[in-house]
Amino acid sequence: MKTTSPAQGAEPDLWHHYGRSRADTDRTVPDSFSWVWAQDGGPGAEVLGDLTDLVVADLGAGAARHAAHLVAHQAPARVDAIDASSAQHAMACSLYGCLAPRLRPLHADAIEHLDAHPDEYDVLYSVFGSLCFADPRRLLSVAARALRPGGLLVASTLGCYVGGAPAEPDVRHADIPARTSDGTPTTMRRWVLQEHVWTKLLDEAGFTEISIDRLPSATSGSRSADTLLVRACRQG
Repeated sequence: MKTTSPAQGAEPDLWHHYGRSRADTDRTVPDSFSWVWAQDGGPGAEVLGDLTDLVVADLGAGAARHAAHLVAHQAPARVDAIDASSAQHAMACSLYGCLAPRLRPLHADAIEHLDAHPDEYDVLYSVFGSLCFADPRRLLSVAARALRPGGLLVASTLGCYVGGAPAEPDVRHADIPARTSDGTPTTMRRWVLQEHVWTKLLDEAGFTEISIDRLPSATSGSRSADTLLVRACRQG
């Protein structure tokens, strides 16, 4: 789901291992869609509204499980599952290539792709994907241009750090632990921001009808976290 596409040979794929164990045992199209961190409840795909005949993109789609759900259970014209990780893109193609052409896995940097496709999409969404791992000042700006007038952006992101530390009060990233494909420890950038920061960024990028709901974690523990569900529309 990382959105910064490396130059060939320059940067390791830090999402190489993500979701691989599940893909080995579960190749089904999910029958549910969840925005919350634990993926165990809360609102579902209805948040996106009626997708009939609309062009949709999943920003930081990973193995494209959410995108596959939308294609199988709704009637969008197309869902582009965008991910900069070559490993995640390959997994999405392997799992859900059968859903083409309505599901289209794209190996691309989300910011670069959106910047090259103005007025292309009716709906953009991200489930702990690009909105978490790309500089939001750049991503939201190109997202607004990639949407058609009145188009919808919906995203879930962390409302606090995993384990409970508070989100950042300004636009500042954290360096979180990661591993390369050979297991070497490294870090990647993640943006965990307070509600008012997201609201300001969305407004500055040209969005309107901005709403942010906090969805508290239903469980406790070192891996629990609240979810922020962000909704906004491109100005008409």
